[in-house]
Amino acid sequence: MQDNVYKYNFARWESLAREKALFTRPRLDLTPESAREYLELERLGIEPAGKRVLCLASGGGQQSAAFALLGADVTVFDLSPSQLERDQAAADHYGMKIRTQQGDMRDLSCFEADSFDLVWQPYSLNFVPDSRVVFAQVSRILRSDGLYYFMCANPFFAGLTHEAWNGEGYTLKHRYEDERVTTYPDQEWVYDQSAAERRIEQPVEYTQTLSRMMNALIKEGFQLAYFGEITSDYPGSQPGDWGHFTSIAPPWIESVWRYAPRTR
Repeated sequence: MQDNVYKYNFARWESLAREKALFTRPRLDLTPESAREYLELERLGIEPAGKRVLCLASGGGQQSAAFALLGADVTVFDLSPSQLERDQAAADHYGMKIRTQQGDMRDLSCFEADSFDLVWQPYSLNFVPDSRVVFAQVSRILRSDGLYYFMCANPFFAGLTHEAWNGEGYTLKHRYEDERVTTYPDQEWVYDQSAAERRIEQPVEYTQTLSRMMNALIKEGFQLAYFGEITSDYPGSQPGDWGHFTSIAPPWIESVWRYAPRTR
């Protein structure tokens, strides 16, 4: 499915990997203890040891390494070949075996039904227009009673950043609706923009309303097991900077869903 969405995301993430952006740097300093803390598994109620885990749209050698160190049987699926190379490099560093598969999150037909106990999807769902397509794919490959974790933009604040500060608050300028295209400049902490070999295109994301996402998951047979809003608290932050914005408006949400098809 190499449509314009595929092509744009492929080119952008290959460029980010080339510039060693934050989310493309393998975690090579993990221990089982720090891996568990990094993934925050206690809070989420997830135990990965002995489980078949798919790190979905999760290349870069970070989550895959953490799960493998915790005794999981890990497969990584990602659009970017360079990101998958980082996963393999991290696995080699720790002397562990993982599997990697290149592809689009909207098409998981390379996997058999009931292949995984846990599907772990960090921030990536907003890179495709319709999350329902991804949910249907995940429901097919997840075994009954398996878990699906994903993180995404807070639907209400999608596209809103610290630059929306008007002196009194952060002005919401866009309608709350599905599949509205939004883009914004990369934050300075994403990669060293002053040293970049060439310009990297800004992220293109698609808004996903909470009602459509949740109703789609329920329709596929998922039950909500955990829901959280993610904020940050940066000491010394001031109104109009990223730290202050993320302490006022939680820009991300995360959830864990249990697949229970018998209740459909």
